[in-house]
Amino acid sequence: MILINIKMQIRPEKMDEWLALADSYAKDVNSEDGCLFFQFARSLTSDNEFVCIEGFKDAEAGGTHVKQPYVKRFFDTAPDLVATQPQIIYIDTPHDGFGPMGEIQPR
Repeated sequence: MILINIKMQIRPEKMDEWLALADSYAKDVNSEDGCLFFQFARSLTSDNEFVCIEGFKDAEAGGTHVKQPYVKRFFDTAPDLVATQPQIIYIDTPHDGFGPMGEIQPR
């Protein structure tokens, strides 16, 4: 599995455009066969900061992902919406997705 986290600062005046793009993009990515999960999460402390959390079955699925036309559209549009250069973490791991957390269980 590959796990990717991207932190993005969005220009406040572009927020409506960003939210529409992010929603459409997440729907497209989540429809891919090799996508395990994909979502944007908004920061609790900064209205303009988002973290993209994505997992793909393997590097091959990630390679297929970046060749999709909606990825090109996202990469072509995002530079007009971000306030700073996004920061990324990319990890190739033998895990296959989320697992149970031992420290917290419902009562």
